[in-house]
Amino acid sequence: MAYDLITMGRIGVDLYPLQTGVPLPQVTSFGKFLGGSASNVAVAAARLGRRTALITRTGDDPFGAYLHEALKDFGVDDRWVTPVPGLPTPVTFCEIFPPDDFPLYFYRQPKAPDLEIDAHELDLDAIREARVFWITGTGLSEEPSRTATLAALAHRAKSGTTVFDLDWRPMFWTDPEAARPFYEEALRHTTVAVGNLDEVEVATGVREPHAAARALLDAGVELAVVKQGPKGVLAVNSAGESAEVPPLPVNVLNGLGAGDAFGGCLVHGLLAGWDLEKTMRHANAAGAIVASRLECSSAMPTPAEIEAAVTAGAVQ
Repeated sequence: MAYDLITMGRIGVDLYPLQTGVPLPQVTSFGKFLGGSASNVAVAAARLGRRTALITRTGDDPFGAYLHEALKDFGVDDRWVTPVPGLPTPVTFCEIFPPDDFPLYFYRQPKAPDLEIDAHELDLDAIREARVFWITGTGLSEEPSRTATLAALAHRAKSGTTVFDLDWRPMFWTDPEAARPFYEEALRHTTVAVGNLDEVEVATGVREPHAAARALLDAGVELAVVKQGPKGVLAVNSAGESAEVPPLPVNVLNGLGAGDAFGGCLVHGLLAGWDLEKTMRHANAAGAIVASRLECSSAMPTPAEIEAAVTAGAVQ
């Protein structure tokens, strides 16, 4: 049976402070969580009842073993999560200064195992048959992951829904100009592009939301989703339909997982055949719920929680 969603990309261990508003040098206790954007999106969709799997790589170490256990606990198929001997599983720390300051510190040296995904090891048939296939900008930042990502996209050839999470992380690139040719190539093979204002600017050279959405459509996608922060989200498709939805009011605790929750619910809405506005409202609500919680993966909301937030017009 084909998967509802296969994601491909980053995985790691998030070590988040259990003390809010405390600088990292003074933090004394941390929570350990599964992390990484592609991993979190798979978890978010699984929480909504979708059959999901992840393509990535970890270190051959205790943290790698932990990530396998966490994926299984969340209902994500880990058959394509393989170890890379000699490379440690990445660890990410953050600082938590609500409502809008969450510095991230990536420990991915000498190289992250998730950038060692090899094209020759991909299950291309499964990728082609999945109802939704999700890739990220980070996967394009280094070889052999770059070639593997583009090979998967080319083989899938836009069958089903293919989502490009623009996922711009400047610490993984020399500069935006180095990234743009690879982003443009990926856009040629995808049907949906999702990104915030910084990310759409890297992909297209355009920052104004409506112009950026048009540029993404011109680049080959059928649906452009531009996240505008406090102004909400803009979605425009190739049929000329659009929806601009404001964010849900929320007391933010940690905003780092909100985008991944949004992504998982976006996938859910696309699979359910919802219209643009309903999809964006529910995805916004999913993101707001996670922003109100400390962790990312284990904070992903259930359908009932999302419906309650949409009905209330706010996260309680």
